[in-house]
Amino acid sequence: MNHEEKPDGVRLQKVLAQAGVASRRAAEDMIAAGRVSVDGKIVREMGRRVDPEIAVVHVDGNRIMLRDDVVHLALNKPFGMLSTMSDDQGRPCVGDLVMERAELLNRAGRLFHVGRLDADTEGLLLMTNDGDLAQRVAHPSHGVDKEYLAEVEGTPSRGALRRL
Repeated sequence: MNHEEKPDGVRLQKVLAQAGVASRRAAEDMIAAGRVSVDGKIVREMGRRVDPEIAVVHVDGNRIMLRDDVVHLALNKPFGMLSTMSDDQGRPCVGDLVMERAELLNRAGRLFHVGRLDADTEGLLLMTNDGDLAQRVAHPSHGVDKEYLAEVEGTPSRGALRRL
């Protein structure tokens, strides 16, 4: 028996929803449209059961990670908070925000931030326990564009703009 036919497995649309790909209903639409494959074979029928521990699932050609021990968080880092998991001087840091979610940390193990924002900035900060993803996003060799918007008082000089 192939793993995609495992009768005691989990319904594919539920697996996709749990992996954060889409809602169950949207996952059903993806399956019906032939956008989902399991172990290299396109799946179009609803109710297909898979073993998320061993099945290889792709959506639109992109592999979907089905492990439940991988955690990804999109955190809106507030102004005045350090981009670090802890601070020996007791200053507020992003680690303080996730410490409040003990169940998440129990599942994640070590959670770390990808990239860094200065304390006097705010914005999106990715947090994960997935080292491969962190490397692909953060390392310049992978060409992931990052965009920053800065507001300054007054008009910067040409020299200051060149330095920026």
